[in-house]
Amino acid sequence: MKPASTAAPPEPRGELRVVGTSVGREIELLLDRLAERVGRRAPRVLQVGSRTLVSDRNERNWRGLIAQRFGRRAHFVGLDLLEGSNVDVVADICGSPRTLTPKLGGAAFDLVICCHVLEHTRHPARAAGNIERLLRPGGLAYVATPWSQAFHAAPDDYWRFSVRGLMLMFAKMEIVSSFYSGGDVGLDVAYRVVRDGQPELESRAGAVEQGLFQLVLDHEDNRGVLARQATERLPVSRTYLPTLFVNVVGSLKA
Repeated sequence: MKPASTAAPPEPRGELRVVGTSVGREIELLLDRLAERVGRRAPRVLQVGSRTLVSDRNERNWRGLIAQRFGRRAHFVGLDLLEGSNVDVVADICGSPRTLTPKLGGAAFDLVICCHVLEHTRHPARAAGNIERLLRPGGLAYVATPWSQAFHAAPDDYWRFSVRGLMLMFAKMEIVSSFYSGGDVGLDVAYRVVRDGQPELESRAGAVEQGLFQLVLDHEDNRGVLARQATERLPVSRTYLPTLFVNVVGSLKA
């Protein structure tokens, strides 16, 4: 038998809580973190998938947000597969680090923004590895991906992600914040699942997440929803999910 431990028992953990917030507020906190980490130094910021499209009416102007917060001293780089508005460098985030890094100037970034991009990449784990390589130690990455969203090929649509799925891909990152957001134009509502003020990242949060975002209808309600659709739908399920995005802010471990 092992001797009884003389160490004090661990303090009980607080309750799991769902905290209302907004995407705008979370972005303000992200920029606050960036300002704290760079101090008086000019920040280097990379946006992955920066090309401006007509359909992006609900997307934030990251170049403008960075300039508003840090002025002309900030160095902003827009990266995209194709040339276009707001694109500084044409390259594939899934490409070889030996060719990608020189195209981006060689210096490490303080913040990498990757919003609504990973689901369109053929090799998201490779993209995640490149994002980690492009960050300086302690640098931040903001990643937003869909958990549930209609198929949208731009140029194609391959993947969906959970918070813990992103944690597996970004293994070198410490998750400092995570939240869920919706996708409707003009809707800025977001939610964080926390315990003791910190993001709850363990699988035990799954039951809370399921209850928040999944709706199960009875048979008659299911038939009514299908009947109101503009085009024919097959009654293969009575469970529905809204458009829901997973957002994480990670810090590269030193």
